Amino acid sequence: MGWTFNNPLFSLTTEDQNKEAKHVWEHESLGGIAENNNPLPRPVIGLLLLTFATAIAITFPLYGQRPTAAIYLDYVSLMNSTMVQEVMNDRTISHHEANTKAMALITDSLTQFDSKYTFQREQHPIDLDHLRVIAPQIIELQKAGADLEEYIVVGPDVVISNFFNIQADGTVLAKQPWWDKGYLIAFWYFIGFCLAVIVAVKRLPHFSWRPDHTIAH
Repeated sequence: MGWTFNNPLFSLTTEDQNKEAKHVWEHESLGGIAENNNPLPRPVIGLLLLTFATAIAITFPLYGQRPTAAIYLDYVSLMNSTMVQEVMNDRTISHHEANTKAMALITDSLTQFDSKYTFQREQHPIDLDHLRVIAPQIIELQKAGADLEEYIVVGPDVVISNFFNIQADGTVLAKQPWWDKGYLIAFWYFIGFCLAVIVAVKRLPHFSWRPDHTIAH
């Protein structure tokens, strides 16, 4: 194969193979195309890294997961409070105004307390009409002793999530992990892709060599 690892950042190819590659490069017309031996521009490398970092950040499971019923449980409790019910039943204002004012009361009340669901609530805002639809289902699940983190809100329905995380004791949790296998596969695929590109580039003559295009043209 003619591999050399004495200076892998400079070249992975023996001098004999480099000479052969240079000869082919300069003596074949390549269909009339004159290819230079320039290094990959650093802005392009930076753009590649930025694209990867952005894609990983946006598709991170914490961002991509559906809203669970657990994050709306406090909404349901506050919706049934006397203060919010008075606003909801106020006939002196329109239905939309009542909804907006009631939801403002709920969200303002929630900001007074620390919650592990604060981030998820910001990612998945809800209006009062939607809350009215899912509230009975959440209350029913709560009465049944269900783990609300295993149920997700899909439109007007609250359903069991389709995650199957088998624990050491054999129990199954229907919760999205913070780091799933698909994410891990994408991470290693990108590293493999970058390594393949580096190997392919380092198997070519170093960019410090400039081909003479007048030989074949």
